[in-house]
Amino acid sequence: MLVKTEAIVFSALKYGEADLIVKAFTKSSGLKSYLIRGVLKSKKGKLRVAMFQPLTHLEIEANHKDKGTLESIREAKVVTHYTSLHTEVAKSAIVFFIADVLRSSVQEEEENVPLFDFIVNASLWLDLNNTIANFHLLFLLKLSSYLGFYPDDSEVQHEYFNLMDGMFENAETSIYCRSGQDIELLKLFLGTNFDALVSIKLNQKQRTSFLNMLLQYYELHLHGFKKPRSLAVLNSIFS
Repeated sequence: MLVKTEAIVFSALKYGEADLIVKAFTKSSGLKSYLIRGVLKSKKGKLRVAMFQPLTHLEIEANHKDKGTLESIREAKVVTHYTSLHTEVAKSAIVFFIADVLRSSVQEEEENVPLFDFIVNASLWLDLNNTIANFHLLFLLKLSSYLGFYPDDSEVQHEYFNLMDGMFENAETSIYCRSGQDIELLKLFLGTNFDALVSIKLNQKQRTSFLNMLLQYYELHLHGFKKPRSLAVLNSIFS
């Protein structure tokens, strides 16, 4: 079936001498994998390698067989032209990290427009702003709401947060309970929007510790989730 839809690139893997296997989250059909033939050697084709950088926002015309096999893209054009997302070192490190997280956490092969719009809008904010050291922390927290395990903040006054149950508690009830600085930061980030990041100041130790807790939270709630390979690079950039 020929489909015209928007898509967000999650990853592009070289296949053979000239092909790419692209994993993308489409607005109409959720997660899809595409085989892009000859794109690494073609200089005059409709599809170019630069289109398939992580988080690139495209409009594609594709053949969807919906049989669990690799699909194909006939045409593509960039919808959102980012100016710094893939050229500034710090932003590029965040982009690769976020794309790794999305590739590991978003598995649905069905329409999810709110999640799609969130990723596009967050990427655009990152492109247009420079106070970004804590962007990935808030992104992970907000993403969890679209994946179904956003922290329950109805008892946010309590000292402990149970990573397994996703809720605040007044006592340490299991090995998954956390308290202290990471939980104070969690309370700070809850309900925060990206524009407010300018007022949140963290040092490298605080940022790394809080990020590790968020990744553990993801591991507990998403089957098969693994810490992104790009984590070490991200930590070194913001050290």
